[in-house]
Amino acid sequence: MIGHGLILRGGTVMDGSGRSGFRADVAIDDDRIAAVGDLSGRVADTDIDVTGRVVAPGFIDVHTHDDRMVRDAGDMTPKVSQGVTTVVAGNCGISLAPLVAGERPMEPFDLIGLQDDFRYPTYQALFDELDRAPAACNAAFLVGHATLRLAAMDDVLRPATGLEIETMKGALDEAMAAGAIGLSTGLEYPPARCCETAEVVELASRAAAAGGVYATHMRSYAGEAKEAFDEAVHIGRKADIPVIVSHFHCHEHDNPELAGEALSWFERSRRQGVRIIADAYPYEASSTSILPEFVERRTRVLVTWSKPHPDMDGRYLDEIADDWDVDVLTAARRLAPGGAIYFGRDERNVERLMAHPDILIGSDGIPLAPHPHPRLWGTFPHVLGHYVREIGLTGLEAAIHRMTGASAEWFGLEGRGRVAAGAWADIVVFDPAAIAARATYMDPEQPSAGIGHVFVNGIEVWNDGGHTGRRPGRIVGRKKNGGSRS
Repeated sequence: MIGHGLILRGGTVMDGSGRSGFRADVAIDDDRIAAVGDLSGRVADTDIDVTGRVVAPGFIDVHTHDDRMVRDAGDMTPKVSQGVTTVVAGNCGISLAPLVAGERPMEPFDLIGLQDDFRYPTYQALFDELDRAPAACNAAFLVGHATLRLAAMDDVLRPATGLEIETMKGALDEAMAAGAIGLSTGLEYPPARCCETAEVVELASRAAAAGGVYATHMRSYAGEAKEAFDEAVHIGRKADIPVIVSHFHCHEHDNPELAGEALSWFERSRRQGVRIIADAYPYEASSTSILPEFVERRTRVLVTWSKPHPDMDGRYLDEIADDWDVDVLTAARRLAPGGAIYFGRDERNVERLMAHPDILIGSDGIPLAPHPHPRLWGTFPHVLGHYVREIGLTGLEAAIHRMTGASAEWFGLEGRGRVAAGAWADIVVFDPAAIAARATYMDPEQPSAGIGHVFVNGIEVWNDGGHTGRRPGRIVGRKKNGGSRS
C-alpha cells in the first residue's frame, strides 16, 4: 500500500488554473504535492479531513512592502493567517538592498525601514541573512529603482548621468544573479520623479536579459495617468520585458470615470500584444508615507504613524489640525516622517477592479506600522468573502486563479500557484461559507475568519488554533531550481 506523509481528504480542490473545482484528496510528501485524486486506497502518517472545505494553492501576494517583516517578524502572521504562502517584496522602487544608507533615507523609504535597516551593499548580503533565519512564508524580491538611485547618486532630485546609470546596472546585475526577480519603480515618489524614461529603459533591459519582470508604481494615477500608463507600455516594449502596473486604482475627484478609462487603456494594450498585467487591492483607501501632495488630493486622512508625534497614531489628520489650530498641510509637514491611510476612492471602481479577469491581487500593506491599513491582514479573505461570496462579482475559481496560478506565471515562480502532483506544497484550506476579513480601519490587526490550514513547502504554519511556530519559507526566484533560488 502506498504511503504518504500527509493526506488532505475529501476537500474541493480549486487548483489555481481557473477550472471548476473538483472533489479530490491531496497527498504531500516532504515539500511537494505527491498526488491529487481518489487516494482512499493510500495511507498517510497524518490524515486531515477537509470535507466541505476548499483546498487551493497558497495565495501569492504580488504587491507587498514586506522586505523588513520577512527579516524582523518572520512569523509573518499578517500573511499566513489569511492564507498567503508567498510574498513579492521590493515594490514601488524601494527595497532594503542594495544600499548602505549614510543618513536617513528620504520618503518613501520609511515605509520599509529606518537608516540602520539599509545595510546591505548587495542583494546577496541580504539573502545570506534571510537564509540564516527563514520566515514562515516564501518571499520573492524585486530590486528597487529608487534604491539603486540612492546608492549610485549624490543627489536623486535630478536625472542620472551615464556613469551613474552604469553603476546602477552593475548593482542590478548582481541582484538578479543572486536571485531577485526583476526591477520595480516608484516614479511618483521624490527619489525617482526626476529620472528620465530612458534611464528606466536601460535598467529594465538589464532585468529582462536576466529573465526578470518590470513592476511600476506609475508617475501618476490621476490627472496625468494616461501619459504615465503610456510610459509604462513604452518601457515594456523598448526593454522587451513583462510589465506589472502596481495598484491600478486610477482616481480623480472631478473625473470619477478615470478608473474605467484606465481599464480600457489596459485592455487595448493587451489586445495589441503588449505583455502587461496589473494588480489591485480590495479597498477604497490607499496607504503610504505622509506627503503633502497626497494629502491635497484626498477627502480624509488617517495617520497610521508619526515619528515626531507618535501620540497622533490612529487619529484623523483634520482632527489633529484642528487641535493644533493649523491647516492640514501644515499638520502633515509636522507629522512627517510618518504614514497615513488616504480615503477618497469610489467603491464602484474598486468593484470594477475586483471583477476584472486580468487584475492580480496584491495587498500593498505596510507592515510593522503602529496602525496599519486593514489590507495588510485582510486582503485575500476580503476578496473571497465580500466580493466573491457576498456580491458575486466573479466566481471563486476565477478569483483564486488571479491570486495563485496567474500570479505565479507572471512573476515566473515555477512550481508555485498550483495544486498538482509535483508542485511545491504551498496550500491553503478554507471554508468558502465563512472566509472573511476581520481587519477594519480602526482595528486592523485581526486574523481572518474561515482559514483552516496553511502549508508552506509542506509544513503547516497556520491552522484553526493559530500559528504553529514553524518557519519553512524560502527565498524564491524566477525558474531557478523549480522556483527556489539556487
